[in-house]
Amino acid sequence: DHVAKMVYEYKKRRDFMVDRLNRIEGIIVSRPDGAFYVFANVSKFYSEQIKGSMVFYQKLLEDAYVAVIPGVTFGDDRYIRLSFATGMEHIKRGLDRLDKFCEKLRK
Repeated sequence: DHVAKMVYEYKKRRDFMVDRLNRIEGIIVSRPDGAFYVFANVSKFYSEQIKGSMVFYQKLLEDAYVAVIPGVTFGDDRYIRLSFATGMEHIKRGLDRLDKFCEKLRK
């Protein structure tokens, strides 16, 4: 059944994204029940240079070429929103880049 395959594929992507994000030191994320997005708390990376989700998103895009949505748009500046409504290769590449970006911020 086509719908069952699609549901399975999105759950697989969601679970991969959540598990991978949880392995990035400093990011806090929980598994969403619905939608195609994960909200990740990145506030541990805020500093004099990164004062909120808008700056985090801009630097992530400029430095690592990863597009996310700043959480301030949804009323919580501690978070970014990541979509898993794309192919697994894009998800893997984006999360690897996010991981390296966060690693640089921890130094």
